[in-house]
Amino acid sequence: PPPGQTQLPDWDGLKLRVRTLIATHRVMIFSKSYCPYCHRVKELFSSLGVQYYALELDVTDDGPSIQQVLAELTNQRTVPNVFVNGKHIGGCDSTYKAYENGTLQKLLGDVKDVETYDYDLIVIGGGSGGLACSKEAATLGKKVMVLDYVVPTPLGTSWGLGGTCVNVGCIPKKLMHQAALLGQALKDSRKYGWQYEEQVKHNWEIMVEAIQNYIGSLNWGYRLSLREKSVTYENSYGEFVEPHKIKATNRKGQVAYHTAETFVLATGERPRYLGIPGDKEYCITSDDLFSLPYCPGKTLVVGASYVALECAGFLAGLGLDVTVMVRSILLRGFDQQMAERIGAHMETHGITFIRKFVPTQAIVLSLRMFIQVEKLEDGTPGRLKVTAESTEGPEIFEGEYNTVLLAIGRDACTRSIGLETIGVKINEKNGKVPVNDEEQTNVPYVYAIGDILDGKLELTPVAIQAGKLLARRLYGGSSTKCDYVNVPTTVFTPLEYGSCGLAEERAVEEYGQQNVEIYHSLFWPLEWTIPGRDNNTCYAKIICNKLDNNRVVGFHVLGPNAGEVTQGFAAAIKCGLTKELLDETIGIHPTCAEVFTTMDITKSSGQDITQRGC
Repeated sequence: PPPGQTQLPDWDGLKLRVRTLIATHRVMIFSKSYCPYCHRVKELFSSLGVQYYALELDVTDDGPSIQQVLAELTNQRTVPNVFVNGKHIGGCDSTYKAYENGTLQKLLGDVKDVETYDYDLIVIGGGSGGLACSKEAATLGKKVMVLDYVVPTPLGTSWGLGGTCVNVGCIPKKLMHQAALLGQALKDSRKYGWQYEEQVKHNWEIMVEAIQNYIGSLNWGYRLSLREKSVTYENSYGEFVEPHKIKATNRKGQVAYHTAETFVLATGERPRYLGIPGDKEYCITSDDLFSLPYCPGKTLVVGASYVALECAGFLAGLGLDVTVMVRSILLRGFDQQMAERIGAHMETHGITFIRKFVPTQAIVLSLRMFIQVEKLEDGTPGRLKVTAESTEGPEIFEGEYNTVLLAIGRDACTRSIGLETIGVKINEKNGKVPVNDEEQTNVPYVYAIGDILDGKLELTPVAIQAGKLLARRLYGGSSTKCDYVNVPTTVFTPLEYGSCGLAEERAVEEYGQQNVEIYHSLFWPLEWTIPGRDNNTCYAKIICNKLDNNRVVGFHVLGPNAGEVTQGFAAAIKCGLTKELLDETIGIHPTCAEVFTTMDITKSSGQDITQRGC
């Protein structure tokens, strides 16, 4: 008898039973209850709205014998073993391939095939990733729709097509950062011989108007680009109502329904609120700041994220009184030595840090942490009172500010678009979407890109790259996948921080302290020597894996134009940069970037890294 059975089976009876099951069920799956591949196949048919019958061989008495009969019948010894309308499809991979090339739909007969859908592709979300994916798919000859809708903030702020980066993220952030740098340049210019008697002051309204005018031109450009590529754009909120079908609701409440063969989720994230009295009524987030019609005045920034520190930095650079309230560490997830250096530089330049005070009692309930925001006076800006409790004791903090800016994190926009209706799984803790290495969700016709991906980087260029490559794989015959390793990024704090690869803590964790060598140096930009400011504040370090020919696995720079510096080195790191290759590279003099070609002091040596000359 087969393993797991004590007596010889009735082979003729079993063969008849198997043939009968195959013949009498439109979709017959011979499965095992614990098999992940069997679960994937079941999810596929469920997503298509197709009923199936599954016989779980591991809980059926004669399961081993049935599997032996199937092996003789199909020459397949594994599960799942799938039949559609009496035809043998095969296992998990074969079933998915049949779905992707349309064979499965034709065998099912009454399931809609691609010609009956309104669109080949519907992208939900008109941000950087969604637009890149939609335009690429249209270029490849597909009929594409983009749905984009901005739910207004509690204060009523909304914006046009383009997503967070263009409207309330990277673009206005970098422009306001530039405004702050120009203020510093004005101060430096006196030392370079520039003389001016007129009192220099900043006009918030002029800056905001100019930035919003530029953003408006980008919004129009995106709409025009979609039109030129024949992508249908609707300013409507998309929500799944059944497999392959969504409901689109516009600002007037008018509803339309659309179907598509494939969907891409690119809904992005929105700022998180505290969930305490006065947060949504009186506080603002980065969604409101960049179009704020009045100068925010004395500002409390709650949070230690890159958004928090960037906003605090440029607000202080524009001459405002800025305080940052921090729960624990700065820039969680980034290299902590670099993060602390950023914080120290900001404090040196007049930004107050209140540490160990917490913005929400939801973070650690056992410590009874609390903050309250009360309005003391109306106005533009008004006057607010903030009350907070320390994370380390009964100490109470109270302060008055004109504006409270919340930057405590962002939440994925996935919980109210009907994903549960079609069975798309999300990480319930953070709302993010788990995907495979091709950005495919557990529902085969639904993909996801950008900030909503679970465990992936939240960066605009990553979303753009992933969107383009996804469209090329779906419609252009490409097999290239998005590479999420060694992605460069920059935090635009007053002293900019560029990085690529591993943080020091992560490198030590991955390779072991004994296998990591860190080279580092302070440096003083030549441009800063004449005004005589911030000597030996800028800092550079590379992290090398000694077990791999001293390959550079981490690159970090703190200084002016850090993004420009990091972008160039990122390409070299992608090509396998080693310390030896860096040493062989001749630097451009005088620049900040050349410091990476002359590093010879290791962190482990403990030697002084202060620079005293050019």
